[in-house]
Amino acid sequence: MKKSLGPKTLLCPTPVVLVGTYDQAGKPNLMTAAWAGICCSKPVCVNVSLRAATYSHRQIVRNQTFTLNVPSAAQVREVDFVGMASGRDRDKFAELGWSAVPSELVNAPLVAEVPLCLECKVVVTNELGLHTQFVGEVLDVKLEEAVMDQAGNLDPVKFEPLAYLPDAKLYLGLSRVVGGGFELGKELLAKKAL
Repeated sequence: MKKSLGPKTLLCPTPVVLVGTYDQAGKPNLMTAAWAGICCSKPVCVNVSLRAATYSHRQIVRNQTFTLNVPSAAQVREVDFVGMASGRDRDKFAELGWSAVPSELVNAPLVAEVPLCLECKVVVTNELGLHTQFVGEVLDVKLEEAVMDQAGNLDPVKFEPLAYLPDAKLYLGLSRVVGGGFELGKELLAKKAL
């Protein structure tokens, strides 16, 4: 039997991303966010929702660009630090010893040390109560060769993406493959057709 919990942020797990922006002085900044995801396949768009009180929110509004840098589970300490420190008074890149790489396509930094980076320009902004949802068209994706399979696709076992369980406030590593999409259900689909 299911128990009603009321409205909660319990769609789980959620991807963990590091939102990259430049401030008005050109200083690169990062913010940890778990309110992010894919929202369109053509054009390729992702979204990230930030509170207006965050330093990164102001920079996205000003620049109309951002990067989503997807860390591996091995980077969980750094990711948690980024989420607790504010770019208003700290240089997170310097403190972590990480490198901000200028994007060739948007006015936002990529993180050299993070395996997967998406370069995004804002195409839609939605005010949703406490959060602003920024929908960004993905102009390019950068993926470290070390986390690719032989076909050049992302290998989830080599990468082990980091996820977050909001209600429990827990980070999760996602490296176990349980099956192929549009493959596992074929047998059931065939039975239904008979």
